[in-house]
Amino acid sequence: MVKHEEKFCPKCKNLFECKVGSIAICQCSKVALSEEERNYLSIQYDDCLCYQCMSLLTEEYKTLQLYKSLTWSF
Repeated sequence: MVKHEEKFCPKCKNLFECKVGSIAICQCSKVALSEEERNYLSIQYDDCLCYQCMSLLTEEYKTLQLYKSLTWSF
């Protein structure tokens, strides 16, 4: 039996469908995360995020890393 559940995103509070029983078709599988990005998200949130917030936070992480590399190079 496929397990799906409705969840509220802990960041934006919007309702979305988590397909933990069918991870290959879950909305979160559309966002490719490096191990560092995954750690960045898990430090801030302990539950599933919606696709939009996961995408935004991944971009935020990349921006922070770029900023750090630029400020450390001076």
